[in-house]
Amino acid sequence: MITLSSDFGSPYPAAMKGVLCSHTDARLVDVAHDFPRQDVRTTAFWLREVLPYFPPATHLVVVDPGVGTDRAALAIRAGEHVLVGPDNGVLAPVARRLASDAAGTDDGTTDEIEPFEIVVDEPESATFHGRDVFAPAAARAHEADADRLGECDEFVPADGYEGLRFAEPADEPDGATGEVLVVDGFGNAITNVLGEMLDGQFGEQIMVDGERVPVARSYAHVAAGERLVTVGSHGNVELAANRGRGDDAFGVGVGDPIELAFE
Repeated sequence: MITLSSDFGSPYPAAMKGVLCSHTDARLVDVAHDFPRQDVRTTAFWLREVLPYFPPATHLVVVDPGVGTDRAALAIRAGEHVLVGPDNGVLAPVARRLASDAAGTDDGTTDEIEPFEIVVDEPESATFHGRDVFAPAAARAHEADADRLGECDEFVPADGYEGLRFAEPADEPDGATGEVLVVDGFGNAITNVLGEMLDGQFGEQIMVDGERVPVARSYAHVAAGERLVTVGSHGNVELAANRGRGDDAFGVGVGDPIELAFE
């Protein structure tokens, strides 16, 4: 299996699929091609949350604001998976998650992460490396299998890779201070505060930036249009509104600071 993720919209992913189909008979699965344009951080978050649910696969990721520059092209073995894409941080969070899953640890292990630089001949285009560089490399990585990348001339061991990390929340005596990491398509504002903060607090109230808001197990546990604080499927605290947009209801956006406190 080869998965595809990008910010391309349409029709550019079709060209990548055409290249892949010319080189391999792997099953092709689209993750998403509507990630926010050139938003490495948001894409990295969602890949970390989605790709671990796949069986061992090769994952082609192209969100590449630096296309045509000297940024490296990478293939990263992470456990039994291979990640192929630009070295701009987009692959780092999911690589650590996949390595953690493979090692049975909580924080990743370098033993389960091996970065390789993709040897690139002069590509046909300086603006579409998804088609000309990453798709052929993903096909080759799939055919080689994760444990044999080092045996391929196209992949040279790399000294490291761009290690994007998300900000950590700060614990407070009665709560936490964090930030909004991403806003999903429903308008839920997903913070970097771990959901365990709300253990045993469902049905109670919490102060969000000084305003009292109910803590609820799911959206429908409050009235339509009402704000709530809950734990999303990703395990983080999120600010939401039942049948509405949490980002609008709380007046927050990506990167905004959030203060949570119990009275």
